[in-house]
Amino acid sequence: MIFPSRPILCVITDEELPPVTIAEQALIGGATMIQLRNKTASGRDLCRWSEAILPLTRQHNALFIINDRLDIALATGADGVHLGQDDLPAAEARRLLGPDRIIGVSTGTEQEAIQAETDGADYVGFGHIFPTGSKEKPLPPVGTLALQATASLLFIPLIAIGGIQLENAGRVISSGASGIAVISAVSRHSNPRLAAEALVREMKGGMPK
Repeated sequence: MIFPSRPILCVITDEELPPVTIAEQALIGGATMIQLRNKTASGRDLCRWSEAILPLTRQHNALFIINDRLDIALATGADGVHLGQDDLPAAEARRLLGPDRIIGVSTGTEQEAIQAETDGADYVGFGHIFPTGSKEKPLPPVGTLALQATASLLFIPLIAIGGIQLENAGRVISSGASGIAVISAVSRHSNPRLAAEALVREMKGGMPK
């Protein structure tokens, strides 16, 4: 499956806010990937949300990715799954998903990113780049220098994540990221559509001339 045009804006849904509404507004604003992430929701709710979000992503020529839950991705026809370091290995996920679904893997070091690519991932999420409040007791941020070094070693897209806001999105892209993944910068913004639009403009400004 082909990625949307770079730079990629992946909007991750917030567990405390309505995912379908956030997804719809983000897509109107220019998001090219929606990641449904909710670690406490029931499988029934995840399927219901997925069935509502998937046609929205199709309408906007965007990708729909499920966080962690390979079973939900298979059941709902999502474009793929995003896995953490403690989840199913990418190589095993590939065997179950087949060759046409997208697999993303969260990474925080060069070694993890290279291993994810070796195991068959289609993209890596890399970070956190800047300080973030989305995880409990997070490790120190990796920064843009590590991002730049890691991106130069990969043949697959690197999507930066962690603490990315409007004021630093362009710098992340100019450091070599293929795109960014955000939660609060869009999902918790008072106007998710306008927030997505502004991020897309900022990212395009950070692309090499």
